[in-house]
Amino acid sequence: MIRKQRPIPTLEEFQTQLHRHKLKATRQRLAVHEVMMELVHASGDMVCEKLRERGAVISDTSVYNILSQLADAHIYAHRVSATGKMFFDVDPTRHLHLYDRVHHEYRNVEDEELDALITARLKRRKFKGYSVEDIEIQFIAKPTRKK
Repeated sequence: MIRKQRPIPTLEEFQTQLHRHKLKATRQRLAVHEVMMELVHASGDMVCEKLRERGAVISDTSVYNILSQLADAHIYAHRVSATGKMFFDVDPTRHLHLYDRVHHEYRNVEDEELDALITARLKRRKFKGYSVEDIEIQFIAKPTRKK
């Protein structure tokens, strides 16, 4: 079952989040967030391409730096795809993902039962010398039908 997306922060809510993390609401950060509001899950390259389509003047390096800052501040989340490419997500809360390895897209997956089973199992499971801080699960799949 595809997960109901958490509401994407509006520009005003995003500005509040930036302020809370002592980051300025620069023109570039706002432009990146506007693109991420549309894409939801995206690589830096995807964001750069959309910004160019819109005529925005911002360097690729700045886009990557902004996305990384937002992920470091837990305003966005980031994850590495099956191909080793970094993707960013406007929803920083823990949730399951389906990664389409053909189209290189992420989709949120809602499966509360599976999430509860994994969480319960990890509470009982010990890894010698480690403590589990978080869980990130992505299902790697290919489409069964053409888009």
